[in-house]
Amino acid sequence: MEQRKLALIVGAGPGLGRSLARRFGAAEMNVALAARNLERLENLSVECAGIGRGAHAYRCDAACEEDVQALFRAVRGDYGCPDVVVYNAGAFLARGIVETSAEEFERCWRVGCLGGFLVGREAARAMLERVGQGGPGGTILFTGATASLRGSAGFHNLAVGKFGLRALAQSMARELQPKGIHVAHVLIDGRIRPSTVVEHTDANDGDALLDPDAIAEAYFQLYRQPRSAWTQELDLRPWVERF
Repeated sequence: MEQRKLALIVGAGPGLGRSLARRFGAAEMNVALAARNLERLENLSVECAGIGRGAHAYRCDAACEEDVQALFRAVRGDYGCPDVVVYNAGAFLARGIVETSAEEFERCWRVGCLGGFLVGREAARAMLERVGQGGPGGTILFTGATASLRGSAGFHNLAVGKFGLRALAQSMARELQPKGIHVAHVLIDGRIRPSTVVEHTDANDGDALLDPDAIAEAYFQLYRQPRSAWTQELDLRPWVERF
């Protein structure tokens, strides 16, 4: 009997993280959810289990090497090697450059970029081990933002990490693609509709914000891509967003 596929989502929570978990769960995949707030994850794992297959929550600070290594040991022990890993964690503090402390700047960079490296490295190690045993590779997806391309005034805390994360994804894609591992960066250019907003009276107003379920569908289709036509970067924006 074929083992169920596994999606590991690091940075799961309300909004996009919830939509990602629900979409992969609806495909009858096991879903492993990781974030610093375990209580919030427990509720999401129950929701995912109700619509698909197994779901489990893990506490992990993505910017901590020991936490990330422990996460992958636990996930592999519970489910095996992930088939798709999504790095969706991020941190941002709105500050002017002269008000930003070194500690604040480093924390945002650590979550935005270093965490992506730690999670991407452990995902690659697990997938390459499976490839070496004759198994399939896998997919690693990174969540980017407008700040991945442009450093706006007051957004240095976000832009530095996102610039670095995009560069990491490009380097990993070029190294791992020949080994059967699909790496892609998803550039989300616009505001994501809050999960508390269910309906909009004006359809055009609703479409002005990115639908997290629609974004999650794009991630799922990246995971499903045949290796004869892999995407390395995908940018998503609402139709009214200027670019």
